[in-house]
Amino acid sequence: MQPSTQFLIAIGGILLFAIAADLIGKHTFLPRVTLLLIFGIIIGKDVLDLLPTVVTNQFDLLAEIALLMVGFLIGGKLTRKSMQENFGKTLWISSSAVLITVTTVSLSLFMFGVDAQLAILLGCIATATAPAATMDVIAESNYKSPFASLLISIVAIDDALGLIVFSVGITLIGLFSGSENSMYPIVGTIREIGGAILLGTVIGLPAAFLTGRLKPGQPSLVEALALVFLCGGLANWLDLSFLIASMVMGCVIVNLAKHHDYPFHAIEGIEWVFLIIFFALAGASLSLESLTSIGVIGITYIIARIFGKILGGFLGAKISKADKATQYWIGPALLPQAGVAIGMALVASIKFPQYQQLLLSVVISTTIFFEIIGPIVTRFALNHIDGPSEHDIN
Repeated sequence: MQPSTQFLIAIGGILLFAIAADLIGKHTFLPRVTLLLIFGIIIGKDVLDLLPTVVTNQFDLLAEIALLMVGFLIGGKLTRKSMQENFGKTLWISSSAVLITVTTVSLSLFMFGVDAQLAILLGCIATATAPAATMDVIAESNYKSPFASLLISIVAIDDALGLIVFSVGITLIGLFSGSENSMYPIVGTIREIGGAILLGTVIGLPAAFLTGRLKPGQPSLVEALALVFLCGGLANWLDLSFLIASMVMGCVIVNLAKHHDYPFHAIEGIEWVFLIIFFALAGASLSLESLTSIGVIGITYIIARIFGKILGGFLGAKISKADKATQYWIGPALLPQAGVAIGMALVASIKFPQYQQLLLSVVISTTIFFEIIGPIVTRFALNHIDGPSEHDIN
């Protein structure tokens, strides 16, 4: 069978299952994200091995496109009004969740006999969240409550804070172990995040004033995709965070474009297609063998991360004087964890090869758990607050 034929059949099958996942998700407690991940695992190499190589080889590209769109749409939610309402809460909750999670996971692992350096690395990795999964859970059931708006704001900066903590952790370990160039991770992170903010701003400023002119008030899909792809391509070329760059670009456009109400609304119509393929292929790429080697370290990591996110979210919400429901449910809503954590683990394994095998097996196996269970808890938290609302969060 021709590779093109295999590709078309596989993509068509994945999209058809997504329709079923959407229907099942509306009538059960399972979000469609979790259903697609499970479907991906079933058709992946560890179970039925149905996906041709021509499809799996495109996973990285499709993942970047999906995450670029997610980042852009998250940025589009960060209006001046929503940031004024949520800025204090967002900063307190994000900072508290990140710091308490890294502390809880690191100390818990150290108490169970894990080497201090490895414990710190895993603690830093535990701070990462999953913007794509969280956004889709919110979008799936049309959640537009103040709690959903706050959650989006938190997710928008959570991974940036996590990357900063991760780079500091690597630097401290390097200093204690006497590694050369121990300050490079901090310098590299400042460059990656700062450069991404600058790039998103540089593209977003002219785009805010030039887009939507072909048909007043209706920015075209071509304009939207052109900017998203350009931003992602330049970010990769310059070795910057494409997710942060696309968020900043969306934020700049939504706040400065006065001649249209919502930036590139057309992207929302095609974003789900790329997310379907992204989540299915993400499930197919997960290795179930890693679950068998999770052991005490993996279980400790899972329990400590859950505790850290819940406690951190609670304290941050309490300090920022959020309502009681937000205090109790914002932490559980932050449990999804995905590709950023695996990316951190790969960087750490290169920097500290002596921990490579254990580090990757723990992170990959626990990511499977949080990718499947996390969206379910997020959806439950959103349902518990007040369910879907017809009022726009902006």
